[in-house]
Amino acid sequence: MAAFSRIGGIARRDLLRAGFGSVILSAAGLGRSPFFSQAGAAPAAKPGRILVVVELSGGNDGLNTVVPYGDDAYYRARPKIGIRPDKLRKLDDHFGFQANMAGMERLYKDGHLAVVHGVGYDQPSFSHFASMAYWQTAAPNRGELYGWVGRLADAMDPEGHNNYVVNIDTQQSLAVRSRGHVPLVFDDPTKFVRSGFADESSPLKLLAARGQGANEAQDFIYGVSRSALQAEQLVRDAWTAYRTPVDYGLVRFGLERVAALIAADFPTKIYYVAYRNNAFDTHVYQGDVHARLWTYTSDHIAAFMKDVARLGRADDVVLMAFSEFGRRVQENTSQGTDHGTAGPAFIIGQPVKGGQYGKPPSLTDLNRGNLVYTTDFRRVYATAINKWMGYEDPATILKGEFDPLPVV
Repeated sequence: MAAFSRIGGIARRDLLRAGFGSVILSAAGLGRSPFFSQAGAAPAAKPGRILVVVELSGGNDGLNTVVPYGDDAYYRARPKIGIRPDKLRKLDDHFGFQANMAGMERLYKDGHLAVVHGVGYDQPSFSHFASMAYWQTAAPNRGELYGWVGRLADAMDPEGHNNYVVNIDTQQSLAVRSRGHVPLVFDDPTKFVRSGFADESSPLKLLAARGQGANEAQDFIYGVSRSALQAEQLVRDAWTAYRTPVDYGLVRFGLERVAALIAADFPTKIYYVAYRNNAFDTHVYQGDVHARLWTYTSDHIAAFMKDVARLGRADDVVLMAFSEFGRRVQENTSQGTDHGTAGPAFIIGQPVKGGQYGKPPSLTDLNRGNLVYTTDFRRVYATAINKWMGYEDPATILKGEFDPLPVV
């Protein structure tokens, strides 16, 4: 253990940057000291409120999600893949969800789903990697080091209480990268265990068994090692104890795992969940594939909201869903759509004032065949940060002034 005695005086966040957190915790990030052991509850501007962020990777085709069936330009641009009015779940005399989105239609008609039109940003990227990074950092074309969720966690909880952020994924998202928090990251709760090489096993066990360190750096290392052992068991226990009569649909991409932690009263304030593997990248024969994707997504989100209500937490949870970009207005020759710009975002929950927000983009006044965005995506984030989570100065998180929407 001599190596640890030589790192006295190093700040805890510097240890994290240097990778000590990952060495101890493998792919799963944990709190900065023993699980649930810090004195006092994690501070929050609005105690009890939970934000769930759903990332639909691949660039969802917004025009075939919230379909502008009242605009003839839509059918002129999409003679083959345009969805006809009789195949839609109509929201009004201009827009409709595709037929497979029964769950989200119920949420909308119950007044708990807000559609935000034309969401995008200046100088858009058509690269999945770059555009998703811009959304994850809320800093287009800047190369920001930390994610917007991570910066929000730092601002709302400067002391870095344990597991303020949970990321349901196989690896940590840039969105949750933080200066002062180590997000809890896992995919399958039953397999959530520390991993390492065989020769690392004994040192890891010794670290977890240590008491007080000789300095702050050692205290931190020993603390997070104990947290690793405790938290992995608590996550597995929460999942084992979780029972629900709610059907989460055919493709369960993570919201049922969020519900299990909420049911177990985890201290998490922000959950980040991804529908992964560029699923929404529908370049070829889009119709059936896109319809199936929205069957799965709509069913899963609606089930989660129903389950949250069953748990008595409907007033405490708001979900926000987005994709890194939309698709081009014109269908391509493969009966699909290519990478585009603006698209809809969704804000869902019992506290949400449902309806449609933002100006729908024109289908004819285009920029090189692409929609011109009408709502900066950081307004959606500002809504979540300020109106829902209650943080008074979203400009410090978003590095600019963006007016929240009157959704919550």
